[in-house]
Amino acid sequence: MNFTTTQIKQIEDKGLTVAKVLKQIETFKSGLPCVNLESAAILGHGILKLSDKENQDYLTFYNTQKELLNIIKFVPASGAATRMFKFLFEFLETYNIKKESVNSYINKHKATELSLFLVGLEKFPFYKTLIQTTQDNNPEYNRLSNNEKVVLLAKTLLDEKHLNYSNFPKGLLPFHKYKDHIATAFEEHLFEAALYATSKNKATLHFTISEIYKDVFVQEFNRIQTIVERKTNTKFSIFYSYQKEETDTIAVTTKNEPVKNTDGSLHFRPSGHGALLANLNDFDADIIFIKNIDNVVVYKYENEVAKHKKILAGILLKLQEQAFSYLKQLEAEELGEAKTIEIARFLRKKLNVNISHEFERYSPKYQLEYLKTKLNRPIRVCGMVRNEGEPGGGPFWVKDESGTVSLQIVESAQVDKKNRHQKNILKNATHFNPVDLVCGVKNYKGEKFDLTKFVDSKTGFITMKTKTGKDIKALESPGLWNGSMAHWNTIFVEVPLVTFNPVKTVTDLLKATHQV
Repeated sequence: MNFTTTQIKQIEDKGLTVAKVLKQIETFKSGLPCVNLESAAILGHGILKLSDKENQDYLTFYNTQKELLNIIKFVPASGAATRMFKFLFEFLETYNIKKESVNSYINKHKATELSLFLVGLEKFPFYKTLIQTTQDNNPEYNRLSNNEKVVLLAKTLLDEKHLNYSNFPKGLLPFHKYKDHIATAFEEHLFEAALYATSKNKATLHFTISEIYKDVFVQEFNRIQTIVERKTNTKFSIFYSYQKEETDTIAVTTKNEPVKNTDGSLHFRPSGHGALLANLNDFDADIIFIKNIDNVVVYKYENEVAKHKKILAGILLKLQEQAFSYLKQLEAEELGEAKTIEIARFLRKKLNVNISHEFERYSPKYQLEYLKTKLNRPIRVCGMVRNEGEPGGGPFWVKDESGTVSLQIVESAQVDKKNRHQKNILKNATHFNPVDLVCGVKNYKGEKFDLTKFVDSKTGFITMKTKTGKDIKALESPGLWNGSMAHWNTIFVEVPLVTFNPVKTVTDLLKATHQV
C-alpha cells in the first residue's frame, strides 16, 4: 500500500503513523472475531443482588470516605440528537398530504412513534416554543387543517432555519419542564452530581463533546451556574474534551481499499465511544463515575438514583481497600499458604477472577506473582438493570482465545447470531447494561494505571456506512465499557430500573421519570 507524500503528512498530522493505518487496513481484510459467550451473567452467577442491610452499609461507607477523595463524573456527550427524531424525518419524507390523512398514514405504516408524539405533544418541554415558533413563521397556522399543522410542526422542529433540534447536541435539548423553567440534560447532570459526586462541597464534571459545540455548552453553564450552585450548595468545575484525532480510523471500500475524498485525501472516521478511553486515561482521580448524557431524571427521582450511585461507589472502595491490603502483603513476600489461598479466594469470589487450574502446581514465588498480576488492575463496578428489551449491551461470561473466562459487557453486534448456541445465550440474558459505572483507576501505591494496557484490541467492530451513496467499511475501537475495559477487574450489581432512563427517541421524554 503506497500513500502519497500528502497523505502521509495527513496521517502524521492526525497523530497517527503509517504503520497504524496499514494495521487498520489489515484488520478490515482479516476481520475481527466474534466474542465467545460462555453463559449469561445472572443473579448469583456474576451479578450481585444486595440485601437492604448491605446497601445501607455500602452507602454509609461511601459517605464516610468521599470527603477524602478526588471524584470526577465523566459524561460522554458528543452525540447530536438526530436519531431522536428519526421517525419525524421518515414521516416528512414519505407522507403525501394530498393522498392521505395523518391518521391513515399512522395506521398504514404502523407509525407508533409518530402517534405517541402527537398524543403527548403538550407534555413535551419544548411544546410552547414549538407552537409559538410555528405560528410566528406561519400567520395562517390556526386556520390550517390538522394534517397541515402536523407537517408544519415537524418541519419547524427539525428545520435548520427554525428550531433545528435534530442538529443540537443531545445534552442541550430541552429535556424537563419544571414550574418555573426548562432544564437540559446537561443541567440535570449537575444537580445529580451534587447528590453523590461531591467532595468538600465541590463537584468536578467532565463532558466529552464535539468541538463545534464547546461555546454553546459554556454559554449554558454560564446561564445556570449561579442558580445551580445556590440550590445545591456546591461549587462546580466543568471541563470539556473532544474525541482525539489520533483515535480516528481509516475507512475502506468493500474491496478493503482506502476511501479517498474528492481532493485525494484519505477518509478517516471517529472510532466510536471506545476512542474516549484516551480521554478517560488523562484523569488522575480516586473515583470516576461514568454515565451517558441522556440518562437523567426529573428532580423527584434524583435522590433514589444518587443512592444507588453511592452504593456502587461504596462497593468499589471496600473491594479496593481489601485488594490494596493484599497487594501490600504480596509485595512484602512473606505469605504463608493460608494467606495465598485467602487471596486467591478473594479474587475468585469477590472480583470474579478465573483462577488457573494449574495454580496449585505453581511454585510459591510464581503464585505470588500470579496473584499480584490479577489483583493489580483497574476496578469497575457496573450497575445492571433487569432486561426490558432495550437495545444495547449486557453482562456475560466470555471465554477468550487462551480459554480464560471473565465477566464482560457485550454488545449484540459482537455475537455470532448464526451460531445457535451463542444466539441462545444472548437470548437468555436477564440483565442489561445501562452505562452505569464507577471506576477505580489507581493502583495500591496511589499511581494512576495506564488504561491502554488493559484493552482487548480484538473486540472492536467493523460496521457498514455510506459515503456519497456508496457502501464503505468503518472500524470502531473496542467500546469504552466493552473491550476497552476487558482486562479490568469487574463487578456487576443489580440496580433498580429507576436508575436507567435513556432518551433514545424524543417520545422517551413522555415517560414518568422525565415528567414533573
